[in-house]
Amino acid sequence: MYKTTSPSPLIIPRSEHRISRADISENALKVLYRLKDGGYQAYLVGGGVRDLLLGREPKDFDVATDATPEQVRRIFRNCRLIGRRFRLAHVHFGREIVEVATFRGGGQDEDTDGERRIHNGMIVRDNRYGTREEDALRRDFSVNGLYYNIADFSVIDYAGGLDDLRAGRLRLIGEDPEQRYREDPVRMLRAVRFACKLGFNLDPSCERPLFELGHLLRDIPPARLFEEVLKLLQTGLGLCVFEKLRHYRLFAQLFPATDALLDHEDHNFPITFVSRGLENTDRRIREEKPVTPAFLFAVLLWEPVRRRFAQLLAGDIAANEAMLLAAGDAFARQRPLVAIPKRFALPMREIWSLQPRLERREGKRPYRLVAHPRFRAAYDFLLLRAEVGEVDLALADWWTRFQAVNDHTRTEMTAGTTKGKGRRRGRRPAMEKETAGT
Repeated sequence: MYKTTSPSPLIIPRSEHRISRADISENALKVLYRLKDGGYQAYLVGGGVRDLLLGREPKDFDVATDATPEQVRRIFRNCRLIGRRFRLAHVHFGREIVEVATFRGGGQDEDTDGERRIHNGMIVRDNRYGTREEDALRRDFSVNGLYYNIADFSVIDYAGGLDDLRAGRLRLIGEDPEQRYREDPVRMLRAVRFACKLGFNLDPSCERPLFELGHLLRDIPPARLFEEVLKLLQTGLGLCVFEKLRHYRLFAQLFPATDALLDHEDHNFPITFVSRGLENTDRRIREEKPVTPAFLFAVLLWEPVRRRFAQLLAGDIAANEAMLLAAGDAFARQRPLVAIPKRFALPMREIWSLQPRLERREGKRPYRLVAHPRFRAAYDFLLLRAEVGEVDLALADWWTRFQAVNDHTRTEMTAGTTKGKGRRRGRRPAMEKETAGT
């Protein structure tokens, strides 16, 4: 069992905390009350409780109970059971899903019936059920181990989470942070995400292992890491997360080809493309504009694609083929680490392949490009490249104007355009041939 410095829980009555049922989702309340009325324990738990105590609006609400997933399903007709590693019940209310988890048991060892399995220190299956206390002490961070009891509206704290909330501190539950990271290396990514989201400082005991244990992420299924990267970078705090990942040497475990190039300069310019891309993404999220994972991952992998593309051009390979080969190389190297689904890989290839075509503005080419289904994303990508000085701003301005003017002006623009027009003197554009050693 995971040990804590608080052997008995601290119980905070309703009069001494700020959580109100008025701030809890109506559907989450339905789940809590129906479990309670069915004779089961029912608690709001995790990030929902944490955010309510901080005066924030939770993104979602999770429930913990002593009812098994099968018992939950019998209560809710709109329930689906998911997961093998962690068996969960999802109760559906239209687009809202309330996640219900059965109290997990403690203990470090595998059991005889296979409900808990550990491989090289990592928990690969954990469906051993237990008590509320065991459930609390096996959670990751103390601020996520708080329970709101629908029976009497109290808050229950087993691991000093309230003190850590007040101190702005992110601390792993348990006496051995390294062991907790080994049980589930994704906790390292969660530590970074919560530190940025909450603005908290990492407790030194759980910060030190981050520098040494990044290699454990290689044991996580690439598909799971893709989902975790989305959580990291699509919260409006992607730039903060990116900088912390690099600080703790975790980004290199996720995107090694990109990381290897970020410390270099390109024609005496620092490479800031990823940072600027994430900054723009954060701004779009704050403005409630759509952000597609395809664009985000196209940004993350662009530098190795661009470098490989230039090398292939230097070998006299045609531009279209060179871009296809460069993209294929990038995906092949990335696939074992963070697996990008095909539904995003295809638009990524199209965003990249349109970049050299955007430099050719004569004749009918611009008209065909504007009609391309991926033109808008490719154009936004071009704007980003122009912001960091990778291509001339005049090229981006030309495309901005071309979209806004009438047909007569478009004809004048395309008639007077040459391939070399609009390039910055003294610096070759990104799509031009470069030496293989760059």
